[in-house]
Amino acid sequence: MFYDWVQDFEAEAERRQQVGDPDWSRGARLHPAVVRSVQRFQVGESGDGANLIAKAGGAGDADYATAVKLFVVEEQNHARLLAELLAAAGAPTIAGHWSDTVFVRLRRALGLRLELLVLLVAEVIALRYYRALRDGTTDPLTTEVAGRILADEERHVPFHRQRLRGAFGAATRVVLGGWWFLLLGVTLVVAYDHGSALRELGVTRRRFVADVLKAASR
Repeated sequence: MFYDWVQDFEAEAERRQQVGDPDWSRGARLHPAVVRSVQRFQVGESGDGANLIAKAGGAGDADYATAVKLFVVEEQNHARLLAELLAAAGAPTIAGHWSDTVFVRLRRALGLRLELLVLLVAEVIALRYYRALRDGTTDPLTTEVAGRILADEERHVPFHRQRLRGAFGAATRVVLGGWWFLLLGVTLVVAYDHGSALRELGVTRRRFVADVLKAASR
């Protein structure tokens, strides 16, 4: 079932290698609020994925386990790209943020299926965030980096959804209701925490929340 995803991730890895990195020497100009926002998202992308990889390895599907490893590599590349973008803007990365700490602890406390549900919340929110970062800035380097990450996230969401399809059987409706509740809560927190940056990028908090929920319903 997941052999096609392995091929997809491998093809994307080859394409990344051929294309190479953005031209970091151009430098970047980011509003201070956007810098703080990118720093927090960079922390969220920078995990080693060891816990998820271990759970996927025990799921009994070698292709899925391989695909998860390749997914983690892409997430780590996002962290690297954001770190380079911050450096190009003359800003450092940060060691951590409370929101990421809470999110990681929640994910690690759960089994594979429930961890994927929590991860899917982050991925759906990331779709809207990186679209805002891509479209809301006049800085070419930022637009390029955000566009690259967004293209990956648009593939990650269906990847996780495929794994979760039918995973909860008769309890699907209850689990889905809980997922929507979690999505709304986390989206509200992100909208509040990143509100100043979103405003600089031309997106109100209310619009951000509405767009995330709309994307999740597709």
